[in-house]
Amino acid sequence: MKNLFDLAGKVAIVTGSSRGIGKASAEALAAHGAKVVISSRKQDACDDVAAAINAEHGEGTAIAIAASISDKDALAHLVAETRKAFGQIDILVCNAASNPYYGSMDGIADDQFRKIIDNNVLSNHWLIQAVAPEMRERKDGAIVIVSSIAGLRGTPTIGVYGISKAADFQLARNYAVEYGPDNVRVNCIAPGLVKTDFARALWEDPERARQTNASVPLRRIGEPHEIAGAVVYLASPSAAFMTGQAMVIDGGVTI
Repeated sequence: MKNLFDLAGKVAIVTGSSRGIGKASAEALAAHGAKVVISSRKQDACDDVAAAINAEHGEGTAIAIAASISDKDALAHLVAETRKAFGQIDILVCNAASNPYYGSMDGIADDQFRKIIDNNVLSNHWLIQAVAPEMRERKDGAIVIVSSIAGLRGTPTIGVYGISKAADFQLARNYAVEYGPDNVRVNCIAPGLVKTDFARALWEDPERARQTNASVPLRRIGEPHEIAGAVVYLASPSAAFMTGQAMVIDGGVTI
């Protein structure tokens, strides 16, 4: 029982891991023994995070491979370079996402709509397709998609983002059904508002932050490390019997 969260010998790719939830998740996975691949659009930002992890956990714990989630070839390169460096991929954390539009769905342009769906759903599909064959062959693997509570309810300002995150729930359910016989688990995390750069507009203004906090049963928004623990859980032997699920971590907002 003492080894339920042990990830020694495992290799994890974490997208969008140069900051926020992705960074905290990569740091937590490394702290539990995993080798981690830091990936986001900018190589220098990835290098900084990998260097910090290596300084804390030993050289070779982390490597940095930049990749845009909008570029299928770049994601294929990410997977190939990970295998070249570490030999295999045991854990995939699909954390990167985008939301180029804020406002009523009446005003969203077609290219913005497509970008949100492509970056938040199709890119996850591409990555899962790239890593799943080896997981299925080994009869072992864990895939975690970072979705959002925006996919659980309507919203007047980030509607298409919510649609994409709802689709991620179904992406996880479908892959869980398909890959379950091969012991590859696929789950989602649905965070509420978390103090990240991605959500800066929602927490940086003091008055807006006060109003937001008042609507949360815990009376505050989340911190990235408070989501990272769930990533470790879903990637570890602790969650060996959990697949196709959406774990809500929102301070009680959706209750």
